[in-house]
Amino acid sequence: MILPVVAYGHPVLKKVAEDIPPDFPGLSEFIANMWDTMYQSDGVGLAAPQVNRSLRMFVIDASAFSEKYPEAEGFKKVFINAKIYIEEGEEYPFNEGCLSFPGLREDVMRKPVIFMKYLDENLIAHDEKFEGVVARIIQHEYDHIEGIVFVDRISSIRKMLLKGRLNDISKGNVEVAYRMLFPMLKKGRR
Repeated sequence: MILPVVAYGHPVLKKVAEDIPPDFPGLSEFIANMWDTMYQSDGVGLAAPQVNRSLRMFVIDASAFSEKYPEAEGFKKVFINAKIYIEEGEEYPFNEGCLSFPGLREDVMRKPVIFMKYLDENLIAHDEKFEGVVARIIQHEYDHIEGIVFVDRISSIRKMLLKGRLNDISKGNVEVAYRMLFPMLKKGRR
């Protein structure tokens, strides 16, 4: 089932998400819905808070980047209750977008290497190192479960310059090809 993606300004995007317990009902169905929503929205990653669920889970399929970044080849994973415990290397800029911010892209500084513990879709524990564009996508989605959105990582001056566009996104004054929930949408529109 395709779930609506929440737009910038929705309070769920600013909350630190809750761990998913081992007996979480309907986990497999929720994961399938996350994949369906991400692919229908042409995303490479999607976090549970983006579909209005304050849960520590995100899905990533980095294969869209595989032509330019070999580490993205065949990289498709579910991350549950993830915890990044080391970020290392020199920060570098990369132009990021986000399904919760349709039409907006900004350069974001992130470190190139991360170490992370997480559970997969079968609740099997992993402790892994990720690098390059894969690490970047993970960091972006991980931010969502920590209540951070990518514009929180740009300069305050740049964010101020984007204020009008951010307000338009919150109000639904944007062209978007997938279902969304806009926190400030006026009744009677759309």
